[in-house]
Amino acid sequence: MPIDRKDWVHRFPEFLVEAETLLAKSEECLSHLQLISNDRDAIECMLSTLLKLARRAEALALESISEFSLHIHSLLDLNHARVDLHDQALQALQDCFTLMAWQLELVDQKTGQLSLDESEQASLIEALAFQVGQSPIQSPLASKRLPQLPYSGQA
Repeated sequence: MPIDRKDWVHRFPEFLVEAETLLAKSEECLSHLQLISNDRDAIECMLSTLLKLARRAEALALESISEFSLHIHSLLDLNHARVDLHDQALQALQDCFTLMAWQLELVDQKTGQLSLDESEQASLIEALAFQVGQSPIQSPLASKRLPQLPYSGQA
């Protein structure tokens, strides 16, 4: 269902604040992982914030941000594989978060458009996948649509 642009313009500022908060929380988890390697609670926290960010982005039809979040989530999901987040993997993850922060800033607040060369996302996903010992095409979540939740609903 297409999103009403007038509604989008009113919801985007709230989304942006929440997205920046979720991204900051993910970066805090990343900092924690740099101190305590492979801490399951920090990884689970990061997974939860990435999934919430993906849902919120999808609710506003920001597919590029939603899919990027889902792809990172699928590469880190401990239920599917044993992930070793060593220093190089953490740096690759930091690079993904940096790009995502830039993307959030570059979304046109009136139209919702994000002019984006997707090759940078693909390159960062490939680097992260390599560092965690997975194939970048192993993305079970990226190919599925998330269940629609009301924007203000809790994930």
